[in-house]
Amino acid sequence: MRLRTKRRDAQAIAFHYDVSNDFYALFLDRRMVYTCAYYRRPDGDLEQAQEDKLDLVCRKLRLQPGERLLDIGCGWGSLVLWAAERYGVEAHGVTLSASQAEWGRAAIRRAGLEVRARIDHLDYRDLPRDLRFDKISAVGVIEHVGIANYPEYFAGIHERLVPGGLFLNHGITHEKHWRRSSQTKFLERHVFPNGEIDNVTHTLDVLERARFEILDVECLRAHYARTTRQWVERLQANATRARALVGERVYRTWLTYLASSSVGFSEGSLGLYQVVAARPDPAVRHATPTTREALYAPRHPALARAS
Repeated sequence: MRLRTKRRDAQAIAFHYDVSNDFYALFLDRRMVYTCAYYRRPDGDLEQAQEDKLDLVCRKLRLQPGERLLDIGCGWGSLVLWAAERYGVEAHGVTLSASQAEWGRAAIRRAGLEVRARIDHLDYRDLPRDLRFDKISAVGVIEHVGIANYPEYFAGIHERLVPGGLFLNHGITHEKHWRRSSQTKFLERHVFPNGEIDNVTHTLDVLERARFEILDVECLRAHYARTTRQWVERLQANATRARALVGERVYRTWLTYLASSSVGFSEGSLGLYQVVAARPDPAVRHATPTTREALYAPRHPALARAS
């Protein structure tokens, strides 16, 4: 088992995410979403697909105006901003990356959402113990948690949810027969110092042992294959600027990492699952929709901009 401390986690996150906001802007969309997009059309563009992903997360969490949302590992704040503006929730994001927090706070100020949106440079474990949330999201976070820490991680999320609250976990997986390789060693050394991924079966088992009810599981592997491929194309198109910002070594490292990830998702050795789970409460079970139809309706009732 790897040694995991808050200090080591913060150092690992800074190593990857504090490379340069300007560098990430070269290949991400304008909202700086650094997770799997959701393509309603197989040939869709990245900008629209990332907005569709943000909205899919909000729909799956069934966000309602006035609810309290915690976004763990909020990145540059795209989901916090989207949920606060489009769904009228009180959105609180936390990230271990100082540069991400700074960028996200500036975006909140530009959008005039200071009343409903907040981003802290903070380990979510350091949030006040008495804080409770109606909904919690963790998009692209579990890869940094460490498999041995799953029980404590999911138990902490369960504790912070109100009874009947929903939790969405969005994370990379590997297939059950996966074995370590030279690619694994490369990523651990040069890209994700604390990265560790699991198979979806074990993740679901630990969630249930943490007293969650699994409501929905969706595979988005093909979507991540296209997302990473488009990131590669955009980074290559900005190669000169990338080299000027971070140097040849970092540019080539990130290009190799993104390209190899795209191959992994395309061939199926890597997967991506969104899981929606609930902290059970018999009093609100009746509120759970019995179909997915509302997720894919042309326009969700809550999508109108909150005043």
